[in-house]
Amino acid sequence: MKFNVNQQDLQQALNYCQGVIEKRSTLPILSNILLEAQNSNLTITATDLDLIFIHRLNNVEVFEEGKITTVSSIMYDIVRKFSSGKKINLTLNDASKLHIESEKSFFNLNTLSASEFPLTDEDFNKNQFSIKSKQLLKLLNKCKFSISSDETRHYLSGIYLHQTEVEDKSYLTAAATDSHRMSISKIRLEERIDFEPIILPKKTIFQLCSLLDSYDGDVKISNIKSKIKFELNNSVLISKLIDGKFPNYIQVIPKNNQKKLEINLKVFLDSVDRVASVSLDKKDGVKFNLTKDILNLSVNNTNSGDGKETLVVKFDHDLEISFNSRYLIDVASQIIGEKIEIFFNDTGSPALIKDPGDFDSIFVVMPMKG
Repeated sequence: MKFNVNQQDLQQALNYCQGVIEKRSTLPILSNILLEAQNSNLTITATDLDLIFIHRLNNVEVFEEGKITTVSSIMYDIVRKFSSGKKINLTLNDASKLHIESEKSFFNLNTLSASEFPLTDEDFNKNQFSIKSKQLLKLLNKCKFSISSDETRHYLSGIYLHQTEVEDKSYLTAAATDSHRMSISKIRLEERIDFEPIILPKKTIFQLCSLLDSYDGDVKISNIKSKIKFELNNSVLISKLIDGKFPNYIQVIPKNNQKKLEINLKVFLDSVDRVASVSLDKKDGVKFNLTKDILNLSVNNTNSGDGKETLVVKFDHDLEISFNSRYLIDVASQIIGEKIEIFFNDTGSPALIKDPGDFDSIFVVMPMKG
């Protein structure tokens, strides 16, 4: 095997692989990436057995075709330290070492045979649909911060993706909750699709977001019983799904929150962030003391002190309620309009947060006791 490749292209591909490969893998082969040079293409594959990432680099100078595996983290570390954009020559020598050279640098890396690399081949082409990359990224970004990290309730440790119908229109809807807060977002589909509801794991979501961040185009999605496949231009991500039943989240959306607070988004976000600075672990509630058109925010920490701030808002009631500041900042950071709207019922009831700039996304945040 012998080929040349551009440093930047290889670095980007290997960077994506880092997100898939587990740092402490029990099987040595899972620390490796599979490199396959053939027909002017280099295909790089990484897996942790639950997630498979395949990336193809085109226009690679292939002198001798072949395939081999080598340790991903070491190769990535070497490649990213080479001069940007330079040519890298890779050769598999007689001693089964992968020889890497660029400018005045020479490395020989240990390898494992490509035949040891675990690959699965399944027919995904049954129910395929396409979606714009930026729309899918929006869905994931609006929901991913609400994913639970509680290991005992594994069915909450991902995003619930399903098709919904509203007035004869079809939507791909995403929901996530950790039972203290919830995010729901949807995007319009051009037509009804054949798509069973699934729960997408957290690791897959973050890997997919990093791919979508630098990609503008269509994403082809297809799923079979326990797996889903995302195809971008030169990348494919295949993931196992979470086996479990997502709770009926519709029941949790507050129905009678009539007290509406309207406030400039940036003012609100900056203010909550400032007041929360006095709390070291951010676990202290930020207290809302609301009267007509005035919001007093305060945080009180027995160890470090307290902070207060007063904001002019649109509000027509009297109410005292406390929230985890982190939850408010997470939600506010995803709002695209210039204002944020928060609907309350009473001190002990969850608040409903809406984005006037995006009617397709809503958030629910539980208040804190005390």
